[in-house]
Amino acid sequence: MITTDYLVIGSGVAGLTFAVKIAERFPKRKITIVTKGNEDESNTKYAQGGVAVVLDMKEDSFQKHIEDTLIAGDGLCDESVVQMVIKEGPKRFNELIQWGANFDVDSEGNFSLGKEGGHSEYRVVHHKDITGYEVERALLQRVHQLENVRLLPYHFAIDLITEHHLQKQISQQLSCYGAYVLDEKTREILTIKAQNTILASGGIGKVYGHTTNPEIATGDGIAMAYRAKAQIQDMEFVQFHPTALYNPERGTTFLISEAVRGFGAYLRDKNGHRFMLDYDERAELASRDIVSQSMDNELKKSGDTHVFLDCTHLDIAAFKKHFPNIHEKCKNLHIDIAKDWIPVVPASHYLCGGIAVDKNGKTTIENLFACGECSRTGLHGANRLASNSLLEALVYAHNIFEHLSTKTVQSMDFEIPEWNDEGTIVPKEHILIQHNLFELQALMRDYVGIVRSNDRLTKAITRLDIIYKEVEELYRTSKVNTSLCELRNMINVSHLIIGQSLLRKENRGGYFNIDTI
Repeated sequence: MITTDYLVIGSGVAGLTFAVKIAERFPKRKITIVTKGNEDESNTKYAQGGVAVVLDMKEDSFQKHIEDTLIAGDGLCDESVVQMVIKEGPKRFNELIQWGANFDVDSEGNFSLGKEGGHSEYRVVHHKDITGYEVERALLQRVHQLENVRLLPYHFAIDLITEHHLQKQISQQLSCYGAYVLDEKTREILTIKAQNTILASGGIGKVYGHTTNPEIATGDGIAMAYRAKAQIQDMEFVQFHPTALYNPERGTTFLISEAVRGFGAYLRDKNGHRFMLDYDERAELASRDIVSQSMDNELKKSGDTHVFLDCTHLDIAAFKKHFPNIHEKCKNLHIDIAKDWIPVVPASHYLCGGIAVDKNGKTTIENLFACGECSRTGLHGANRLASNSLLEALVYAHNIFEHLSTKTVQSMDFEIPEWNDEGTIVPKEHILIQHNLFELQALMRDYVGIVRSNDRLTKAITRLDIIYKEVEELYRTSKVNTSLCELRNMINVSHLIIGQSLLRKENRGGYFNIDTI
């Protein structure tokens, strides 16, 4: 058994920011971070665009950023949350700089600000086209300098520990006491007892197969919180990034940043028609939901697998300087952006909903907090504004830190039972897991994608139920491993997306059902 003051599940910007702050404030308290992959493998690392933050008060204002966020959220944002996050933004951004993160500057030494879909002004700070990677680097460097932080890579959180696991009377108010965690190297299951647990476990992209997220984005934190009976909200609002590089294979696809369209690229069909002008006066700079739905409509009409992003009319030298990674990736695939169009397709990118939290990041379970993409704060509403996600993670990690700084340490002199896997066996073959995973991903892409219908959603429930029963039986009889637990989590997440989609009676933002008026 490991005992810790703070258990952080996830090592992206949300989890690391909280860990750094609480460790600096309380050098005598212990912080344990568990992450199922390598320490730097997270959705943060793949965030190309940047951090949306108001720094230029002459051209921009908090009010403009607030309005842009509310427009994107299509009437479902919590306005007080939007105001709080955007006004806190510059302070939290400055802390990143103090921790050593570097951002691009212009010839006069001012931050070079980008503009992305849905933004009315230039306000996105970036580090080339690998902003997330730079933020992750700076935070990990700081974490390794702090002696009271223990970072455990290749440790997979299986389930949260609540009254259900203890021989305790279950009251109305559930509490979290830590988590059961699988050491992926030794296969041992650790019991981690914690005063407070912070879920910062990222997104759900892998549920759809075609995704801009890394392989690890399987919705683990949301599924664990759901099984622990926390409130989960707005799961129907899955954001699809309009321009992922078309990849005929399933799996993680390379993201062509929103900022490329901000830079002036056009979307065309195979005949060269610039179709976004038919859908929205902002054309390629309309918000993501509109661009994705328009692309989906074009692909359904033509039967094509992808459309094209045309950069041939742009200043290619400037493009290379702005987007070196994207240019290099295209070059490796024999796409010469000066002459060739880039084949693109929408891919699952970001979840606007998740574990419901208040302004302090508190879930509906005592001692359990959530921040980053796994949480639902009310900032994004029905559709996230580009580059607001790193901002949200920074602000909420700070709010959880401030809240917990005032909380007294509780006595934890009770026993937590060890994980019991008596009577289970190591599964002989992985084909059942792989088969069900591919079936689940195809089901979610085809039945619960960008444009939905009641008929497809209802059929999806029936099919998901078959997969669920088969996987639960496997889970009950097998010694746990990461791929089985991830599949189980993705089934829970899919169930939530389908169920909450059927409950929604109006189309808003990123949610579109053809049977809803």
